[in-house]
Order: sequence, then structure tokens, then C-alpha cells
Amino acid sequence: MRVLPSLAAFGLAVVAAIGLTGCTSTVDLDPAKAANDPLCAEITSNLPGTVSGQARRWTDAQATGAWGDPAKVLLTCGVEPPGPTTLRCESVAGVDWIIDDSDAPRFRITTFGRTPAVEIYLDTTADAEGNGASSRDVLDALSPVVSVLPVDGECLDRVDATPAP
Repeated sequence: MRVLPSLAAFGLAVVAAIGLTGCTSTVDLDPAKAANDPLCAEITSNLPGTVSGQARRWTDAQATGAWGDPAKVLLTCGVEPPGPTTLRCESVAGVDWIIDDSDAPRFRITTFGRTPAVEIYLDTTADAEGNGASSRDVLDALSPVVSVLPVDGECLDRVDATPAP
């Protein structure tokens, strides 16, 4: 699986986006490949004004969202749906989320079994005022919005998965 190169590229993009958020009121993000999917428009038009105590900010890319100053939560709709993985999966409000904690306290959380997929980059690090984003609060706020995406799979417990040949 080629996860490490994509994680490195993702990390650089996020660091660049977070770095730029301090210079302007608009968060600079890149749209996902399928950002023009009408379901992504439905999601982004229904994003909440606050998430985990962080106020929503403008972004300059289609089908994206950002909260916090500097941005603590970044959302991108239209990313490539993930395939089978051994990463931890949590179900929140009927939405399965794959949690990549390899860069903790920063997390990449991606919907599983939904097309188009939604990816959230979450920074739980507290700033000088003690503000950080809570993963539970973020998923509680965003799962109902994301639940409009059609379900085409679900996370399985390890014992229920088909063994590899």
C-alpha cells in the first residue's frame, strides 16, 4: 500500500494551508478531484458556523470548509474513497470514519463506504488561548451533514473481514 508518500504530500499541503491562514482571512486549500460532485455542493452548503468551538472561515476552493483561526479543522469533499485498510474505524451518527493518527495530535479522518468521500484534517493541539479541536465534537457536528452521501460500504470488525489469500 502506498500510504506514506500520499501522507507526506497531504501533510505538506496541510502545513502550507495552515501557514497561509495566519496571513489572510481566507483559508487557501486545493479542491479534491471530485469537488464538482453535486453531493459535495449539498454538504458544503450545509456546513455549520462553528465546530468544536471554532468559527467557520472562508476557503478559496470548491467543496471545502475550515474552522478556527488559525485553522484547526479542514474539510474537503470529493476525495478518492479509501479502499480496505487496517486503520481504526469509528461510526458516528451512522457515518463510518477511518482515523489516521500517525501524525497525532493532528489527525486525518476520512469517510469510509461513502462516495464521494469526505476528508477532515483535525489539529487537536491547543493554541496560546488553550483552544484545540476535539475529534468527538468535530465528528458529532459534521457526521449528520455528511450522512447525505450514499452508502456503498461499511467498516467491518477484524473478525468479520474476509481473510487475505
